[in-house]
Amino acid sequence: MCEHLGGLLGFIGLLRGVPLPHGVDADNRRPAPLASLMRDKVRNVVMAVRRLYFTWVWKMDIGEGTVISLSAKLDKTNPRGIHIGRYSVVTFGAAVLTHDYVNGCDRDVHIGDDCFIGAHSIILPGVTLGDNCIVAAASVVARNVPAGSLVAGNPARIVESNLKTAHYGIRIPREP
Repeated sequence: MCEHLGGLLGFIGLLRGVPLPHGVDADNRRPAPLASLMRDKVRNVVMAVRRLYFTWVWKMDIGEGTVISLSAKLDKTNPRGIHIGRYSVVTFGAAVLTHDYVNGCDRDVHIGDDCFIGAHSIILPGVTLGDNCIVAAASVVARNVPAGSLVAGNPARIVESNLKTAHYGIRIPREP
């Protein structure tokens, strides 16, 4: 039985791209359930296909490694007006708008590299978010946001500046 489990864990390690020692992962923690590993692999494939769908079919400019939630809404009225940088995240329920129906105009939206757009946020037409920005959940971004800023509220205001983020908008703590 133990030999079969070891073989299965080795196979899971190959799926993850990291070899696993017998019975435990590299940090000596319990191995992740097989269902979780399979879910992660399927999710990565679905996200890659979704990104290709937006870039090939709708001609949106979406950078490498960017993740867009399945429930996020990207404006397809002016799809070529959406420009999202590399390794950014648009989380669930967020909306990126590129047209203003009332005023009859289309305006491009630019989201920089390594940004995080929080749940149920709205990015209005014509907005530019610089690199390394974080938009808090349920924020309405109506104005340009300088690089390295955390914004929150309705309308979104700068809460913090000189912010550093890694890929996917993960905050890097400041050194004292």
